[in-house]
Amino acid sequence: MKIKVKNLSSHPLPEAKTVDSAGMDLRANLEESISLGPGEHKLIPTGLFLEIPGGFEGQVRPRSGLALKHGITVLNTPGTIDADYRGEVGVILINHSKEIFKIESGDRIAQLVIAKHETIEWDISDSLEESMRSDGGFGSTGKN
Repeated sequence: MKIKVKNLSSHPLPEAKTVDSAGMDLRANLEESISLGPGEHKLIPTGLFLEIPGGFEGQVRPRSGLALKHGITVLNTPGTIDADYRGEVGVILINHSKEIFKIESGDRIAQLVIAKHETIEWDISDSLEESMRSDGGFGSTGKN
């Protein structure tokens, strides 16, 4: 599948690093570095604009290395880029660590996954089919 992209950054386009990689690294596109204090969140621009085909979405997900090593993650995980959105892709990062985290232009800050999705119609009903779980909520599965 081909997706039209406008790259206004000076960084390479996201790419899969292996044949089976689902995610492609998004990079910060900054005029100057940004410091992200403990508990702080900021929108980080990428310089990328996408034309995603109908029936697909872009998912912005955290990078596991940033999360594990620095406590940095995507605040609205996964962030959704709808097929009809044409603005700049931005990443809302949050710092869950106790240290200031510095972001430089070109740093890999998140992953982009392109995923197919279904469009649904609601079927209004007064009852739902019973299941083994039924209305068992949070923490209800796996109990004997």
